[in-house]
Amino acid sequence: MDLLTTLGQLITTPLMQRALVVAVLVGVAAPVMGTYLVQRRLALLGDGIGHVALTGVAMGWLAGSAAGLADKDALAVPGAVVASVVGAVLIEVVRERGKTSGDVALALLFYGGIAAGVLLIGLAGGTTANLNGYLFGSIASVSTLDVWLTVVLAAVLLGFGLGLRPALFTLCHDEEFARAAGLPVRALNILVAVMAALTVSVSMRVVGVLLVSALMIVPVAVAQLFARSFRSTMTTAMVIGVVVCVVGLTITFVYPLSPGATIVVLAIGLYAVVSVVRPLLGRPTHTDPHLDVADDVEVREVV
Repeated sequence: MDLLTTLGQLITTPLMQRALVVAVLVGVAAPVMGTYLVQRRLALLGDGIGHVALTGVAMGWLAGSAAGLADKDALAVPGAVVASVVGAVLIEVVRERGKTSGDVALALLFYGGIAAGVLLIGLAGGTTANLNGYLFGSIASVSTLDVWLTVVLAAVLLGFGLGLRPALFTLCHDEEFARAAGLPVRALNILVAVMAALTVSVSMRVVGVLLVSALMIVPVAVAQLFARSFRSTMTTAMVIGVVVCVVGLTITFVYPLSPGATIVVLAIGLYAVVSVVRPLLGRPTHTDPHLDVADDVEVREVV
């Protein structure tokens, strides 16, 4: 099979068309949220929410069975959205009140989410193949309904992530400064948590709930190796996310590999290459002492 024939089949196959649309949207949206999580040092938050999303998938299956739906998978993504949003808000509330440290709250999400998810999927009549599809991603599981849900969720993520970038950057860079500047810190914290939950729900069809955090974080880590500001880091990470998702899906179209694992390995491989090459090119010359602030945040006097 030559390259042109492969690309032709890739573009004309309905299954791959749906998977590519979802992959491009995931590749754009996931690094936007990842940039904020890296800035806040909450890189593992997406991983914890991903485990909770698995419980939501199982609850969607149970609801589909109770409603007599022929396709048990029909309510999987809506169930994941609800469960991951509830889990993200709970962890933010626990973190804010300080009764439990952040890492303990994440551990509760990890263990509780994965255990409840596996248990409920078993009760709902799911198989190991179904479970693996959600844990590590599956092109075959992307339906037309999933495409439209992904379009809507990605539009919401990009709208908030890019539209509120100055305020969210200020919050993630220095929460005390954001509070002193009059920003609604609690509401923005919850918004960041909800956006992380929606990102997990959007991405789980392509990369799976266990690997979704990598797609949020690794493109940002690569971009940070050479980007000069917060804005350029986010933009570069979005481009890297799209490239690794599309290339990863193309590889899995030719070879029977897990799409989630392939995409993540590509991203990590790119990080390894850039981290080796970057020192050879020398350090960038910065002339602006406040690189992250000047082109991203507009500071206004409060009357």
